[in-house]
Amino acid sequence: MRILCSLLSLTLLSTLVLADGPQDNLAKTVRPVPPLGVELSAADSKELLDGLAELDAKIQQIRDAKQPLEQALLPDVEIFSRAIRDAVAHRELFAERDIKKARQVLAEGIARADALASGKAPWTTQTGLVVRGFRSRIDDTVQPYGMVVPESYAFSGATKHRLDLWLHGRGERSSEAVFIHERMNQVGRISPADTLVLHPYGRYCNAFKFAGEIDVLEALRHARTQYRVDNDRVSVRGFSMGGAGCWQLAVHYPDLFFAANPGAGFSETPEFLRTFQNETLDPTWYEEKLWQMYDCTGYAANLFNLPTIAYSGELDKQKQAADIMEQAMQREGLRLTHLIGPQTKHTIHPDSAQLIERKLASLARVGRDRLPETIDFVTYTLRYNKSFWLTVTELDSHWEKATVRGGLRGPGNTVRLSVAGVNGLRIELPAGESPFDPRHPVNLELTVTGAGGAGEGFSQTQTIVGPQPESDRSWVCEVYRDGSTWKLGRRPTAGLQKRHALQGPIDDAFMDRFILVEPTSPAAHPAIDAWTRAEFQRMVAEWRRQFRGDAIVRRDVDLTDEEIANCHLILFGDPSSNSVLGSIADKLPIGWNDKTVTVGKQQFDAEHHAPVMIYPNPMNPNRYVVLNSGFTYRTFAYLNNARQVPKLPDWAVIDVRTPADSLWPGKVVDANFFDESWQLR
Repeated sequence: MRILCSLLSLTLLSTLVLADGPQDNLAKTVRPVPPLGVELSAADSKELLDGLAELDAKIQQIRDAKQPLEQALLPDVEIFSRAIRDAVAHRELFAERDIKKARQVLAEGIARADALASGKAPWTTQTGLVVRGFRSRIDDTVQPYGMVVPESYAFSGATKHRLDLWLHGRGERSSEAVFIHERMNQVGRISPADTLVLHPYGRYCNAFKFAGEIDVLEALRHARTQYRVDNDRVSVRGFSMGGAGCWQLAVHYPDLFFAANPGAGFSETPEFLRTFQNETLDPTWYEEKLWQMYDCTGYAANLFNLPTIAYSGELDKQKQAADIMEQAMQREGLRLTHLIGPQTKHTIHPDSAQLIERKLASLARVGRDRLPETIDFVTYTLRYNKSFWLTVTELDSHWEKATVRGGLRGPGNTVRLSVAGVNGLRIELPAGESPFDPRHPVNLELTVTGAGGAGEGFSQTQTIVGPQPESDRSWVCEVYRDGSTWKLGRRPTAGLQKRHALQGPIDDAFMDRFILVEPTSPAAHPAIDAWTRAEFQRMVAEWRRQFRGDAIVRRDVDLTDEEIANCHLILFGDPSSNSVLGSIADKLPIGWNDKTVTVGKQQFDAEHHAPVMIYPNPMNPNRYVVLNSGFTYRTFAYLNNARQVPKLPDWAVIDVRTPADSLWPGKVVDANFFDESWQLR
């Protein structure tokens, strides 16, 4: 009944305009996202700022007390302060009703601060609607998420509970204050019996990509520390933009969930924009390659190991997302469960909602298959390189399709895998999960197909005698490809190699902890100085506006050894203006001095050209350096979530005589990827 009530209250969504309109296809006239909110009256502004000052004073008292419990729970209070501060400072209250919401959010923050100061935290044992917070590793900002805790949940005992992740739809006005108020007052579209429901904020309105993706994972990780979550009964669900996020998380993390339930949304970039937005696309070759980071159609085979229930309204233009995934799955020999709400536009039909819940309840009873005998895995990048017991450690070439298919054969002590586009892999079965006879070594039979330049018909099989299972019933085996021969162990190499979370492109640096390093001296040329400083300011502003974070900024002269060890460094300036960049310039594959920018045999005058790039930090090859770039999609992409994909590869050379616009940082005169050893191609 609660589900139906929530759905009925949201049926007005079906009357919303289903496309952003042709005006949002014009890159020269881009409306602001988020829009500028209402101007507060002097009285409203004073009331909110006075309340914020009171709340901040209480937070500081809690910090100063340094009590371990209070420090651990402080983000649950700080989220209210940050929400109000940004809402007022950046005009992110969009209607009179939002001002009332802000008052309620502020009052709850003050109440929590008072409770926590006295050593109490009643919200941690509260059922129903609860807003929680965590401190993100990416930029130290506190980020909110909502919980729906069922009345049946007992805060003592050992019973673990199913948890459903619910990803929200697009909301250009969903600032932190608006989101928190919603999570304080609305159950939302779903509320299954005896189930925890987690509503990630997702860093605003980015379809749960990049920092939004990490936000979901960090919120889930934090919720696991606060509630007894059954890790084998976690699902991912969502509708509209949340449906897009659901497709994305499902195909990239197929081993995390017992089920996926995407509704509407989009599942890839080019066909969706043509169908939904009527947009004429003219991508560069590297943009097309980079679509493979998030286009779910290319990863459809991964749903072999993840039960999936798609939903679409019969009359919804966003039905295209499931239709194109259905076609992609058919090519992999899979048949998609696709429920269609009859004569329904952009909402969930009540009959379909009930059927979805019955199917998910049945899947939850079975739970996640922690050790599937057979795996079908596809990837295009080592950012997404894991499924259950399989980890791909090396690719033949990034942004080309790589596959691993096959499985474990316990009685014969044999693992049989067919691979393409893969040069290294690791199989890891934790203690107690090895199905093999512990008295004998395990054979690894590897068949390479469609590789080595031999075309689609190429096939070569090699059997390796792997290690013997250990007495704790664990088994670990790693292999790499040396020419046409597979060898046991990890590839011996003294040089750089693309690997998980160190594989590019530029946007990858903003999915983990990073610091913006600001120059303290002038650049060698005025045009370059003006451009690099403008790009720095843009990144600071847009990181807050689009990814809802306060970027950590250091002057080049203030950077510490600890920060070099733990952070990606985003260096702005040139070798003359930024001392950190100057100290490593001769160790980068693209040369840059006050005369020229040198890329292989090409040279560009340094008076008007600057490189942007990502590369393992020569001072710490376990972290990146990025030169003169934030995330690479710009304001035109804010207008439609399907556009929010990487625009630049591993490196580019920019002619700054062409002004930056809503699409590009200037004129891109050349761009490419580094090879698998981080060298120029």
